Amino acid sequence: MSVLVLLLAVSAACCLGFGFVLQQNAAQKAPLSDFLSFRLLLDLMRMPRWLGGLGLMVAGMVLGAAALGKGEISLVEPLLATNLLFALALSRHQTGQPLGRQGWAGLLLLAGGVSAFIMAGEPRGGTAVSDPLRHWLIIGAVVGSALLLTTYAKRSRLSGGPVLLALAAGLLYGVQDALTRVSGTRFSDGGLPELFTGWQPYGVVACGVTGLVLVQSAFETAPLRMSLPALTAAEPLAGILCGVGFLGDRLRTDTGALAWEAAGLAAVVGGIVLLGLHPAMPCGAGEARRPAGALQRR
Repeated sequence: MSVLVLLLAVSAACCLGFGFVLQQNAAQKAPLSDFLSFRLLLDLMRMPRWLGGLGLMVAGMVLGAAALGKGEISLVEPLLATNLLFALALSRHQTGQPLGRQGWAGLLLLAGGVSAFIMAGEPRGGTAVSDPLRHWLIIGAVVGSALLLTTYAKRSRLSGGPVLLALAAGLLYGVQDALTRVSGTRFSDGGLPELFTGWQPYGVVACGVTGLVLVQSAFETAPLRMSLPALTAAEPLAGILCGVGFLGDRLRTDTGALAWEAAGLAAVVGGIVLLGLHPAMPCGAGEARRPAGALQRR
Protein backbone atom coordinates (compact mmCIF):
# COMPACT_ATOMS: atom_id res chain seq x y z
CA MET A 1 0.00 0.00 0.00
CA SER A 2 1.32 3.46 -0.89
CA VAL A 3 2.04 5.56 2.19
CA LEU A 4 0.75 8.63 0.33
CA VAL A 5 -2.58 6.93 -0.43
CA LEU A 6 -2.86 5.88 3.22
CA LEU A 7 -2.18 9.42 4.47
CA LEU A 8 -4.58 11.00 1.99
CA ALA A 9 -7.39 8.54 2.76
CA VAL A 10 -7.02 8.78 6.56
CA SER A 11 -6.81 12.59 6.38
CA ALA A 12 -9.98 12.56 4.28
CA ALA A 13 -11.68 10.32 6.85
CA CYS A 14 -10.67 12.73 9.63
CA CYS A 15 -12.16 15.74 7.82
CA LEU A 16 -15.34 13.83 6.96
CA GLY A 17 -15.86 12.56 10.52
CA PHE A 18 -15.44 15.98 12.11
CA GLY A 19 -17.56 17.57 9.39
CA PHE A 20 -20.47 15.16 9.87
CA VAL A 21 -20.64 15.88 13.62
CA LEU A 22 -20.65 19.66 13.12
CA GLN A 23 -23.29 19.37 10.38
CA GLN A 24 -25.57 17.27 12.57
CA ASN A 25 -25.19 19.71 15.48
CA ALA A 26 -26.59 22.43 13.22
CA ALA A 27 -29.05 20.42 11.11
CA GLN A 28 -31.07 19.26 14.12
CA LYS A 29 -32.09 22.92 14.63
CA ALA A 30 -33.35 23.40 11.07
CA PRO A 31 -37.10 23.84 10.34
CA LEU A 32 -38.96 20.55 10.01
CA SER A 33 -40.75 21.88 6.94
CA ASP A 34 -37.47 21.68 5.02
CA PHE A 35 -37.37 17.87 5.14
CA LEU A 36 -36.03 16.50 1.80
CA SER A 37 -36.07 19.99 0.28
CA PHE A 38 -33.25 22.05 -1.22
CA ARG A 39 -34.53 24.86 1.05
CA LEU A 40 -32.87 22.95 3.87
CA LEU A 41 -29.44 23.78 2.43
CA LEU A 42 -30.36 27.47 2.17
CA ASP A 43 -31.43 27.57 5.82
CA LEU A 44 -28.34 25.69 6.98
CA MET A 45 -26.04 28.09 5.13
CA ARG A 46 -26.98 30.72 7.73
CA MET A 47 -25.42 28.64 10.50
CA PRO A 48 -21.65 29.09 10.99
CA ARG A 49 -21.26 25.65 12.59
CA TRP A 50 -22.86 23.96 9.58
CA LEU A 51 -20.68 25.94 7.17
CA GLY A 52 -17.62 24.81 9.13
CA GLY A 53 -18.79 21.21 8.91
CA LEU A 54 -19.46 21.60 5.19
CA GLY A 55 -15.99 23.02 4.67
CA LEU A 56 -14.45 20.03 6.44
CA MET A 57 -16.58 17.66 4.39
CA VAL A 58 -15.51 19.32 1.12
CA ALA A 59 -11.88 19.12 2.26
CA GLY A 60 -12.42 15.44 2.99
CA MET A 61 -13.89 14.87 -0.47
CA VAL A 62 -10.94 16.65 -2.11
CA LEU A 63 -8.45 14.56 -0.14
CA GLY A 64 -10.50 11.45 -0.93
CA ALA A 65 -10.44 12.34 -4.63
CA ALA A 66 -6.65 12.70 -4.45
CA ALA A 67 -6.42 9.28 -2.80
CA LEU A 68 -8.68 7.77 -5.47
CA GLY A 69 -6.45 9.28 -8.13
CA LYS A 70 -3.43 7.42 -6.77
CA GLY A 71 -4.97 4.21 -5.44
CA GLU A 72 -7.69 1.69 -6.24
CA ILE A 73 -11.19 2.48 -5.04
CA SER A 74 -11.36 -0.95 -3.37
CA LEU A 75 -8.40 0.14 -1.23
CA VAL A 76 -9.45 3.71 -0.51
CA GLU A 77 -13.11 3.08 0.38
CA PRO A 78 -12.46 0.90 3.47
CA LEU A 79 -10.01 3.53 4.73
CA LEU A 80 -12.59 6.29 4.26
CA ALA A 81 -14.98 4.26 6.44
CA THR A 82 -12.76 5.06 9.42
CA ASN A 83 -14.34 8.55 9.45
CA LEU A 84 -16.59 7.17 12.18
CA LEU A 85 -13.58 6.90 14.50
CA PHE A 86 -12.92 10.62 14.14
CA ALA A 87 -16.62 11.44 14.50
CA LEU A 88 -16.68 9.48 17.75
CA ALA A 89 -13.54 11.26 18.99
CA LEU A 90 -15.14 14.69 18.49
CA SER A 91 -18.44 13.50 19.97
CA ARG A 92 -16.61 12.17 23.04
CA HIS A 93 -15.00 15.57 23.46
CA GLN A 94 -18.44 17.22 23.30
CA THR A 95 -20.24 14.80 25.60
CA GLY A 96 -17.47 13.63 27.94
CA GLN A 97 -18.60 10.00 27.57
CA PRO A 98 -15.94 7.30 28.17
CA LEU A 99 -15.15 4.90 25.35
CA GLY A 100 -16.11 1.78 27.34
CA ARG A 101 -16.32 -1.81 26.14
CA GLN A 102 -18.68 -0.97 23.29
CA GLY A 103 -16.39 1.73 21.94
CA TRP A 104 -13.27 -0.43 22.14
CA ALA A 105 -15.08 -3.38 20.54
CA GLY A 106 -16.33 -1.20 17.68
CA LEU A 107 -12.89 0.33 17.21
CA LEU A 108 -11.19 -3.07 17.05
CA LEU A 109 -13.81 -4.48 14.68
CA LEU A 110 -13.59 -1.52 12.32
CA ALA A 111 -9.79 -1.34 12.29
CA GLY A 112 -9.40 -5.11 12.14
CA GLY A 113 -12.00 -5.46 9.39
CA VAL A 114 -10.34 -2.82 7.21
CA SER A 115 -6.95 -4.49 7.72
CA ALA A 116 -8.33 -7.98 7.01
CA PHE A 117 -10.09 -6.90 3.80
CA ILE A 118 -7.03 -5.07 2.44
CA MET A 119 -4.56 -7.81 3.38
CA ALA A 120 -6.75 -10.63 2.06
CA GLY A 121 -7.99 -8.90 -1.09
CA GLU A 122 -4.74 -7.16 -2.03
CA PRO A 123 -6.59 -4.54 -4.13
CA ARG A 124 -4.74 -3.70 -7.32
CA GLY A 125 -5.49 -1.89 -10.53
CA GLY A 126 -6.48 -3.50 -13.79
CA THR A 127 -8.05 -2.57 -17.10
CA ALA A 128 -11.28 -0.62 -16.77
CA VAL A 129 -14.32 -2.06 -18.53
CA SER A 130 -15.02 -0.02 -21.68
CA ASP A 131 -18.54 -1.36 -22.27
CA PRO A 132 -20.88 1.55 -21.37
CA LEU A 133 -23.78 -0.85 -20.83
CA ARG A 134 -21.99 -2.42 -17.86
CA HIS A 135 -21.32 1.04 -16.41
CA TRP A 136 -24.96 2.03 -16.69
CA LEU A 137 -26.27 -1.27 -15.34
CA ILE A 138 -24.19 -1.05 -12.17
CA ILE A 139 -24.68 2.68 -11.64
CA GLY A 140 -28.38 2.36 -12.45
CA ALA A 141 -28.80 -0.46 -9.93
CA VAL A 142 -27.10 1.53 -7.15
CA VAL A 143 -28.86 4.82 -7.93
CA GLY A 144 -32.18 2.99 -8.33
CA SER A 145 -31.72 1.42 -4.90
CA ALA A 146 -31.03 4.88 -3.45
CA LEU A 147 -34.21 6.23 -5.07
CA LEU A 148 -36.24 3.33 -3.68
CA LEU A 149 -34.85 3.88 -0.17
CA THR A 150 -35.66 7.60 -0.39
CA THR A 151 -39.24 6.85 -1.45
CA TYR A 152 -39.77 4.59 1.57
CA ALA A 153 -38.08 7.15 3.83
CA LYS A 154 -40.72 9.75 2.93
CA ARG A 155 -43.38 7.45 4.38
CA SER A 156 -41.58 6.85 7.68
CA ARG A 157 -39.86 10.12 8.50
CA LEU A 158 -39.39 9.76 12.23
CA SER A 159 -39.12 5.98 12.51
CA GLY A 160 -36.86 4.29 9.98
CA GLY A 161 -36.72 7.24 7.61
CA PRO A 162 -33.38 8.72 8.73
CA VAL A 163 -31.64 5.34 8.42
CA LEU A 164 -33.04 4.81 4.92
CA LEU A 165 -32.00 8.31 3.87
CA ALA A 166 -28.48 7.75 5.19
CA LEU A 167 -28.27 4.44 3.33
CA ALA A 168 -29.42 6.16 0.12
CA ALA A 169 -26.87 8.95 0.58
CA GLY A 170 -24.11 6.42 1.21
CA LEU A 171 -24.94 4.60 -2.03
CA LEU A 172 -24.83 7.88 -3.95
CA TYR A 173 -21.52 8.84 -2.37
CA GLY A 174 -20.11 5.45 -3.41
CA VAL A 175 -21.12 6.16 -7.01
CA GLN A 176 -19.71 9.67 -6.66
CA ASP A 177 -16.34 8.21 -5.61
CA ALA A 178 -16.32 5.94 -8.65
CA LEU A 179 -17.20 8.79 -11.02
CA THR A 180 -14.52 10.94 -9.38
CA ARG A 181 -12.00 8.24 -10.24
CA VAL A 182 -13.18 8.17 -13.87
CA SER A 183 -13.15 11.99 -14.06
CA GLY A 184 -9.58 12.06 -12.77
CA THR A 185 -8.53 9.59 -15.45
CA ARG A 186 -10.20 11.66 -18.18
CA PHE A 187 -8.45 14.80 -16.93
CA SER A 188 -5.08 13.04 -16.90
CA ASP A 189 -5.63 11.81 -20.46
CA GLY A 190 -6.79 15.03 -22.10
CA GLY A 191 -7.05 17.91 -19.64
CA LEU A 192 -10.17 20.05 -19.18
CA PRO A 193 -11.56 19.51 -22.71
CA GLU A 194 -11.55 15.74 -22.20
CA LEU A 195 -12.97 16.09 -18.68
CA PHE A 196 -15.96 18.30 -19.48
CA THR A 197 -16.97 16.52 -22.68
CA GLY A 198 -17.87 13.46 -20.60
CA TRP A 199 -20.92 13.08 -18.37
CA GLN A 200 -18.98 11.82 -15.36
CA PRO A 201 -18.05 15.19 -13.73
CA TYR A 202 -21.68 16.30 -13.92
CA GLY A 203 -22.65 12.99 -12.31
CA VAL A 204 -20.20 13.75 -9.50
CA VAL A 205 -21.94 17.07 -8.83
CA ALA A 206 -25.44 15.56 -9.07
CA CYS A 207 -24.61 12.73 -6.67
CA GLY A 208 -22.86 15.10 -4.28
CA VAL A 209 -25.68 17.67 -4.05
CA THR A 210 -28.44 15.05 -3.86
CA GLY A 211 -26.52 13.08 -1.25
CA LEU A 212 -26.01 16.26 0.77
CA VAL A 213 -29.76 16.95 0.88
CA LEU A 214 -30.46 13.36 1.95
CA VAL A 215 -27.78 13.42 4.65
CA GLN A 216 -28.89 16.75 6.11
CA SER A 217 -32.52 15.59 6.14
CA ALA A 218 -31.42 12.48 8.06
CA PHE A 219 -29.35 14.62 10.46
CA GLU A 220 -32.30 16.99 10.90
CA THR A 221 -34.79 14.34 11.99
CA ALA A 222 -32.77 11.88 14.09
CA PRO A 223 -29.70 11.50 16.31
CA LEU A 224 -26.36 10.99 14.61
CA ARG A 225 -26.19 7.46 15.99
CA MET A 226 -29.13 6.50 13.74
CA SER A 227 -27.85 7.96 10.48
CA LEU A 228 -24.04 7.97 10.45
CA PRO A 229 -23.53 4.18 10.73
CA ALA A 230 -25.78 3.55 7.73
CA LEU A 231 -24.06 6.29 5.71
CA THR A 232 -20.59 5.04 6.60
CA ALA A 233 -21.40 1.39 5.84
CA ALA A 234 -23.18 1.96 2.51
CA GLU A 235 -20.54 4.17 0.86
CA PRO A 236 -17.61 1.69 0.79
CA LEU A 237 -19.86 -1.20 -0.26
CA ALA A 238 -21.19 0.79 -3.23
CA GLY A 239 -17.72 2.08 -4.09
CA ILE A 240 -16.16 -1.39 -4.04
CA LEU A 241 -19.01 -2.70 -6.21
CA CYS A 242 -18.31 0.01 -8.80
CA GLY A 243 -14.55 -0.50 -8.52
CA VAL A 244 -14.71 -4.22 -9.18
CA GLY A 245 -17.69 -3.93 -11.53
CA PHE A 246 -16.34 -1.50 -14.12
CA LEU A 247 -13.25 0.38 -12.92
CA GLY A 248 -10.97 -2.61 -13.29
CA ASP A 249 -10.07 -3.07 -9.63
CA ARG A 250 -8.94 -6.60 -8.93
CA LEU A 251 -9.19 -8.58 -5.69
CA ARG A 252 -7.93 -12.04 -4.89
CA THR A 253 -10.66 -14.57 -5.61
CA ASP A 254 -9.38 -17.84 -4.16
CA THR A 255 -11.59 -19.42 -1.51
CA GLY A 256 -9.50 -18.38 1.47
CA ALA A 257 -9.14 -14.79 0.30
CA LEU A 258 -12.85 -14.44 -0.41
CA ALA A 259 -13.67 -15.76 3.06
CA TRP A 260 -11.36 -13.23 4.71
CA GLU A 261 -12.64 -10.41 2.49
CA ALA A 262 -16.24 -11.21 3.46
CA ALA A 263 -15.28 -11.48 7.12
CA GLY A 264 -13.40 -8.18 6.91
CA LEU A 265 -16.36 -6.35 5.39
CA ALA A 266 -18.70 -7.90 7.96
CA ALA A 267 -16.36 -6.74 10.75
CA VAL A 268 -16.27 -3.24 9.25
CA VAL A 269 -20.08 -3.05 9.22
CA GLY A 270 -20.28 -4.47 12.77
CA GLY A 271 -17.71 -1.98 14.04
CA ILE A 272 -19.53 0.89 12.33
CA VAL A 273 -22.81 -0.10 14.01
CA LEU A 274 -21.22 -0.42 17.47
CA LEU A 275 -19.45 2.92 17.19
CA GLY A 276 -22.47 4.64 15.70
CA LEU A 277 -24.68 3.50 18.58
CA HIS A 278 -22.13 4.58 21.20
CA PRO A 279 -23.61 6.90 23.89
CA ALA A 280 -20.98 9.51 23.01
CA MET A 281 -22.63 10.16 19.66
CA PRO A 282 -24.87 13.28 19.65
CA CYS A 283 -28.31 12.22 20.80
CA GLY A 284 -30.27 14.89 18.98
CA ALA A 285 -31.02 17.04 21.98
CA GLY A 286 -32.49 19.62 19.66
CA GLU A 287 -35.16 17.08 18.69
CA ALA A 288 -36.32 16.79 22.28
CA ARG A 289 -36.77 20.58 22.48
CA ARG A 290 -39.23 20.60 19.60
CA PRO A 291 -42.91 20.81 20.45
CA ALA A 292 -44.76 17.51 20.50
CA GLY A 293 -47.32 18.96 18.09
CA ALA A 294 -44.61 19.56 15.52
CA LEU A 295 -43.57 15.93 15.71
CA GLN A 296 -47.14 14.74 15.40
CA ARG A 297 -47.63 16.87 12.30
CA ARG A 298 -44.67 15.04 10.75
